[in-house]
Formats: sequence, C-alpha cells, structure tokens
Amino acid sequence: MEKNRWGIIYGSHVGLATSPKRWMAIRNYMEKRAVQYDFVQSEGSGSVERLAKMLCDNNYHTIVVVGNDSALNEALNGIFKSEQLPEDFALGLIPNGIGNDFARFWGVGVDDYKHTVDRIIERRTRVIDVGLCVYTDEDNVPVKRYFLNCVNIGLGARLIDITSKATRLMGSRRLSIIPVAIANVFERKSFNVHIKADTEDIQHEVMSICIGNSLGYGQTPNSVPYNFMLDVSVITRPKWWQLLEGFWLLGKGKFLNYKNVHPYRVQRVEVMDAGKAKVSLDGCILDAKNLTPMRVEIIPEALNYIV
Repeated sequence: MEKNRWGIIYGSHVGLATSPKRWMAIRNYMEKRAVQYDFVQSEGSGSVERLAKMLCDNNYHTIVVVGNDSALNEALNGIFKSEQLPEDFALGLIPNGIGNDFARFWGVGVDDYKHTVDRIIERRTRVIDVGLCVYTDEDNVPVKRYFLNCVNIGLGARLIDITSKATRLMGSRRLSIIPVAIANVFERKSFNVHIKADTEDIQHEVMSICIGNSLGYGQTPNSVPYNFMLDVSVITRPKWWQLLEGFWLLGKGKFLNYKNVHPYRVQRVEVMDAGKAKVSLDGCILDAKNLTPMRVEIIPEALNYIV
C-alpha cells in the first residue's frame, strides 16, 4: 500500500439529504488537488467499524472519515480492533451531516470542506487522548468501547435515541429536531445513580451525566482531549422553567454556570448503578441489557489526529 494513499470511509447514513451531493463535491475537489485515495461506503449503522478495521488491516497509513460524530466513533472502534497499525498512522475527519461536535472542537466547519481537505493534505497531526468505556456483556465477557467526545447517561442519551428513531420515521434528521425539542421541555425523568469519580463517591438522583474527553455537546465545555483528564458534569433534575435556562446557557457555552450542574475533573469514573438510564458514546446508543458496573477512563496520547 502506498504510504500517502488515503483510505476514505464515506458515512452515507448521517441524516442529511444533501450528503451524496456534497460527497461528490468533496471527491471532485480531492481529485483537483491530486489526492491519492481509495474509498468505501458504509451500508448503514455499524458497518463503518468493520470498514475501518479492514482498511487498517490493509496497511493504510491515513484513514479519513467523511461523516458525523457517530461515524467517527465507529471508525475509532474499528481502528482499535486492528493489531497492525503503522507507527505513523493518523485519523482525519471531513465533517458531514448533523452532529459534528468533535470537528467543532478543532474549529472545523461542515461547510468549508475545501479547507478541511487542504489541512488533511498538510497532515499536521496532534497526539490526542482517547476515552475508554468498559462493561460486560450478557455472558459476563468484558466489552471495550472507545470514544473521542463523550459518554452520556440519562437525558443526553435518551435524546439521541429519540432523534435516531424520529429520523427513521420522518426520513430526515433535521425534521427529527422537532420531537427532540418537545422532549427536552417535557421529559425530565430522573435516575438514582451511584458513581465514583476518582475518590469522590456520588449517590444522587440526577437527570443526566456527561463524561467528556472533549466538548460533550456543550455539557463539558472546558474539556480538551490532550490533558489526560475527563470532565464530568452531573446534572440534577430542574423545574421545567429552569430547564429552559439550562438550554440557553448550553447554547451560550456557559453550561457550567447552570446551578443544576455539578462539575468534576477526574481520570477515572466508575458507574456502579445507572438506574436503568440509557447510555451513549459519541452519539451511538449502547444497547447492552446490563451496562453497570461500567468503567470510564482515559488512554493518554493514544491516537495521531490530523488537525
């Protein structure tokens, strides 16, 4: 395999009707810039992980995901399943579709794909931390899932689940924002959880918990994927009018000023009991029946990321 040849994964299931047209524009620009690449297209949710492992096993030194946070997460997990990564292996991202929080952290917008392609051609990399989530399956076998952005427990994961189901029903992820917005206001279900954040023992009735290696969709706005730490926001159940204030602060990037948020900065989180709350990693719902006890921690400087 030529060292400079990219392996590209096009995530076609990113919830945006214009994605195929935009993908053609991206391809045309890469060819104009004389980029050498091979590409594979995902058939649906879950296939990106298999395709990423396949590309790694075929000795690609650069893998580029054209997709959103969930596609990037699947690719990350496929990469970490490979046992023969080159020392100079690097992962890049051309954001596409809806839900691109990790790209936003690096100042990469969805619209300016030409600038993003140029940056990947330059191949300036930064070694970043990767989050690790460990739980057991029904046969009591440990399962490892990796993440770049965040783990959501409770409302955050529930809203991701609502969005996915509404997208399948309505045929558009953009239209699915409507039922999600309604759920934001009226669904304030709380869960009795028990977590250990380093030495801090937390047993509380909460609405949501976000464990962030990055922005955490605004819930961990001070988190960065290169300080060997996780930021944790524990969100207690507000009154419905206080919830509106919370979303306003979330939009302003001042979520930690919300009085119902209790922030922590730690290296390790143990979720002893999630109170049957849903759990998601980077927009991907974990569908195991029993996710607790769960361990969430940081793998320092685990990946070369093209910035």
